[in-house]
Amino acid sequence: MDIFSVVGALYCLYILIWFLIACIADCDVITFLAVHFGKSPGSEFSRKVVWVTGASSGIGEALAKKLARYNARLVISARRKDELERVKQECLALNRKLKDKDILVLDFDMLDYAVHESKFKKVVDHFGKLDLLISNAGRSQRARWQSIELEVDKSMFDLNVFSLINLNRIAVRYFSKTGNVGGLAITSSIAGIIGAPDCGSYTGAKHALHGYFESLRNEIRSNKISITMLCPGPVFSDIVREAFTTKMGEKVNKVYQPTERRMTADRCAYLCLVAIANKLDESWQALFPLIIVTYFLRNYSFLISRLMTLVDVKGIITKVRGTRYDLNEE
Repeated sequence: MDIFSVVGALYCLYILIWFLIACIADCDVITFLAVHFGKSPGSEFSRKVVWVTGASSGIGEALAKKLARYNARLVISARRKDELERVKQECLALNRKLKDKDILVLDFDMLDYAVHESKFKKVVDHFGKLDLLISNAGRSQRARWQSIELEVDKSMFDLNVFSLINLNRIAVRYFSKTGNVGGLAITSSIAGIIGAPDCGSYTGAKHALHGYFESLRNEIRSNKISITMLCPGPVFSDIVREAFTTKMGEKVNKVYQPTERRMTADRCAYLCLVAIANKLDESWQALFPLIIVTYFLRNYSFLISRLMTLVDVKGIITKVRGTRYDLNEE
């Protein structure tokens, strides 16, 4: 057997192994390998100061609770102070080693850009430092592209992009000035990787995040700042209650049923923290077959237009055990 045959055989074996992992995993292949062979979140986050925005429910709440179990010192922020206080008490109950001062509640509206600097200063004054900012605040959408009012697009970008960029720029300046080894993690979506139908403003905003932070990553390659893009698929959460539609002031106001095929927020949070602990550039979290679909659409984009003619016009939906399965992180 000549060298070309050996190389060809090894490449085919690599593709086969990759495909099998993608079929059985609930995350991309690199994240799967990090779960089984990488650094443990339990050791990486112990006593670290971690700020989670959008922590009053859903993935943000699950991240806060996981981090509490890992003995991290927490900053949790959102608009609803009562819900943040509930999350704080539940985090303290999960880890008796944590004291009241180890969890700082910051209730504010991310759209109030004027308070970002003062809130950041309050975090540093309280803990003496910040190790990781997880930007999870945001809002979803369900709307037909041609019917979306421009004000909805602007509002979506204000919350899901510009407010997040503003706070992260403050964090980058802080890490650069102090020389601290720090990290940024940004909750994007599978819809930030491929064009998901029926949520044009949301998809555009998530794509924008990848552009902003890929640019930042390429600027600071030599610095000690890690950047991880987190891309969940369908997750059980109540974010869709507040989701935009086509018009300002309207909400989807939908509640998902336990029988629907979605990842739990707890599992999603664990996979996200594995990715952050291992400083992965990007991580996808979704149930089969969405990981395979995403790899296919990302790497064979010339086939997307043809594939779109074969699927439900309401979105890229695969029939799995009789359930509807879309691309959006919810």
